[in-house]
Amino acid sequence: MKPLKTVMDNSPSAYLAPALPPKFSVEEADAINDRVNDLRVSGQFDPQDGAILQDMVECLGDSRGTVRLRFATVLGEIGQPATAILLKALAEHPNPVVRRAVAKTLTLIGDPSAVPGLIQAVLHDEDTVVKSSSVGALARTGQIAVPTLLSLLTDATTPENLKGLAAWALAFIGLDAKDALLEQIHSDSVEVRSAIVAAIVKMAQEAPDEQMFEILVEALQDWDLTVRLEAIAALGNLAYLPAQPKLFTLLTDEEAETRRSSVLALMKMGDTTAIPQLETALTVEPEESIQKVIQLAISQLQRQMDDDDWD
Repeated sequence: MKPLKTVMDNSPSAYLAPALPPKFSVEEADAINDRVNDLRVSGQFDPQDGAILQDMVECLGDSRGTVRLRFATVLGEIGQPATAILLKALAEHPNPVVRRAVAKTLTLIGDPSAVPGLIQAVLHDEDTVVKSSSVGALARTGQIAVPTLLSLLTDATTPENLKGLAAWALAFIGLDAKDALLEQIHSDSVEVRSAIVAAIVKMAQEAPDEQMFEILVEALQDWDLTVRLEAIAALGNLAYLPAQPKLFTLLTDEEAETRRSSVLALMKMGDTTAIPQLETALTVEPEESIQKVIQLAISQLQRQMDDDDWD
């Protein structure tokens, strides 16, 4: 299973709801932990026992992070039998500490049936960490979450930070989202096209596919600058040398940021045959800041050429 790092929102608008006192004292939580461990070791733990599952969920509000993690791990190992009670807590529990831990626990489980409840949390929970952790849990559910994540990107009312989380989730899903994403590559939504380009990078790294590279090259002609810049950076990071002729033409593009990004992409590709094109671009580049970037790229490629001579 791929590792997943919970996305956090550090924007100025991020809101963390105030924590409430946990239901159980430290001693009570430890006693519940001991009871759960004893039952599991003896093989008598019943994952259908709603009372004990509810107590474990309440322990996710413990003031000690290690205790929260311990209960989350066990609930994650229980898996789908715990999904329903976790979703109820995600929707209704007054303590944001519990809701945050619940969302992270659902990430461990990756149960597709949790998608509707996670969407409600993403859209309506007041706490930023609950929202971001719920997006992480959505990403873990895989392909089934793709239509919902795309709808977040196309909805004009979706906050920008939430769109960023949705785009991240699509990239995390990766190859499982391939077919659904490629169907939307010509979407009217700039956010969708940009997210797809970013996701293609992840997919191409996992399993290189000529079709994906062709889409990235095509995106160099997108009418939106953001999408074009995503595609340029992607081709550079992937070192896709057949894209070089297209990048050469962009060295004289009217958009300064396009020229800068194209230079950096060519430098990352590391192909020394790009040096003459960069030298020509340097002679006509009107902006001093970009001239310095071109000089840096030429210097880096020449250094690489010198190193190759010693091989």
